[in-house]
Amino acid sequence: MTSLKAELDHEGKRLLGMRNRMNRKRPEFHRQEWFRYKRLGTSWRKPRGKHSKLREKKGYRHAFVESGYRGPVRVRGLHPSGFQEVYVSNIADLERIDPKTQAARISSTIGMKKRRIIQEKAKTSGIRLLNEVK
Repeated sequence: MTSLKAELDHEGKRLLGMRNRMNRKRPEFHRQEWFRYKRLGTSWRKPRGKHSKLREKKGYRHAFVESGYRGPVRVRGLHPSGFQEVYVSNIADLERIDPKTQAARISSTIGMKKRRIIQEKAKTSGIRLLNEVK
């Protein structure tokens, strides 16, 4: 199946390209002292300590989550292909999808038998599947 394209106007395509370029430049945001203690993990937590150098943004600390790193509002939350993702768990969910702007992602709890049926219905309806099984 050929990969279907989202119908975006010129401005939408420009903003999506801008967001994709921003994503390549965007640093990884790690929790304070993630390298010191394995039990902390790397997922971001805002530093709140009274003497925290990272909170005060002193010296050469790693990247701090700030609003300037966000992408354009109009394309925020879209799939990199430009489609809006819609989770599908049965065939009735497919009928509510607009194939021009929305793409289906089959729920992970769906078994292979039902997944094949949903994939066939999506193919005949011209709906893009984001996690198609070959």
